Amino acid sequence: MTEHTHKVIVVGGGITGLSAAYYLQKQAIEQGLEIEITLIEVAHRLGGNIQTLHKDGFVIERGPDSFVSRKNSIQQLAKELEIEDRLVQSAPGKTYVAVENNLYPIPVGSVMGVPTNFGSFLTSGISSWFGKARALGDFVLPASTTVEDQPLGKFLRRRFGNELVENLIEPLFSGVFAGDIDRLSLTATFPELLKTEQQHRSLIRGLKKNRISDYRAFNTEKKGMFQTFEGGLETLVRTLEVELENCTILKGVKVEKLERQNDQAKLRLNNGATITADGVIFALPHVKLLPIFEPLGLLRGLKEMPSTSIATVSIAFPEGAVKPVQDCMGFVVARNSDFTITACSAAHLKWPSLTPPGKTMYRSFIGRVGDEAVVELSDQEIVKAVLEDLHKLLDIQANPEFTVVSRMKEAMPQYIVGHVERVALAKKELLEALPMVQIAGGSFEGFGLPACVDQGKAAANQLIERFTAEPFSMEGNSQ
Repeated sequence: MTEHTHKVIVVGGGITGLSAAYYLQKQAIEQGLEIEITLIEVAHRLGGNIQTLHKDGFVIERGPDSFVSRKNSIQQLAKELEIEDRLVQSAPGKTYVAVENNLYPIPVGSVMGVPTNFGSFLTSGISSWFGKARALGDFVLPASTTVEDQPLGKFLRRRFGNELVENLIEPLFSGVFAGDIDRLSLTATFPELLKTEQQHRSLIRGLKKNRISDYRAFNTEKKGMFQTFEGGLETLVRTLEVELENCTILKGVKVEKLERQNDQAKLRLNNGATITADGVIFALPHVKLLPIFEPLGLLRGLKEMPSTSIATVSIAFPEGAVKPVQDCMGFVVARNSDFTITACSAAHLKWPSLTPPGKTMYRSFIGRVGDEAVVELSDQEIVKAVLEDLHKLLDIQANPEFTVVSRMKEAMPQYIVGHVERVALAKKELLEALPMVQIAGGSFEGFGLPACVDQGKAAANQLIERFTAEPFSMEGNSQ
């Protein structure tokens, strides 16, 4: 009897979908399975938000510029793809916080803004003496009486008071999530904070004792915490596309309708074609999934998840045009300050090998919950606003050589309170109604690049397990 060829469709050609297709192909080869993979991407290029621009010797990222190096998902993938020798480590340096019109270095030993080095914290000008005294109240406050989900901001304000949260902790969390910490879910963003409090009562004491490295992404004075590739992140995208030699890739094609057909899924495309598959992985943002699944009465709870649009502005200067701030790799901005930008990195210092000699580049971010409208301004208006902000904080003595504005619409899903339960329910409903369908990506279990690779791999593994565990249905294959 001839072994059945399993047909799998991966919808979405971002890093999650590419990872899913890659690991499906890899597992099929290793386990001797016949799998026919089709990857469908609505755009005419792969990579999703990953988009690298090469201009005048600069390597400019129009989306994410790196990934956290302590999470080894991408390093392992790079090793398998034989491009690990092209990994580039970010340079060490300090992150500052802009409060009003002043830049303050993050106190040494801070863990996402939580002080663990008292000498550095007490001598910092980032908080008043009253604010510092209130923050140290963490040592005497009892642990939370509930272990249920709660707003991240509520949890942090209870421990440290408003001033430290507003001036230091919130800008750092906002820099990661582009969100409102008073709506973000504690259990979906940093569940270890609640666990640490429950174990040690004092969050400061617990973080100092445990030295949780996962929270030290902004403490890079001694070693850079991020990585990219020579030539930028599109190096990974291009390599994956070449590696998918046994995969059919359809670009400029959109899935418009999904229905169940016995043990298979049937997809209707915008070009009029239909495809029937034994397994489907939807690697799309939740806002793109809803029109497909809502007619089936599925994933409706995901409508409660908002998304934020952001933009980046890369500005090139000749060397010496901007007087550097001591060891400043970049800064985040306190929400209570009068700025359009939310963060800025000195890209030429962070990635010196990706910057031409004699040049500098500052990459600023705009857009967050409650301030999305700024992203819709014209390029000229955005650049003007960003330069006005930079002039308040940096000594700029020359005009830019060029600017690049990049927009990412609804790119930052907001993990608001109840997120973990919301996603679990959506996946449970999906398993019961369409067991051959998986969902994965930044809307669900982490939107950093390593988390997306992990989710793509996990979705691929789940389909492989389904194919190897369940007997083949002749009825399902007769269509």
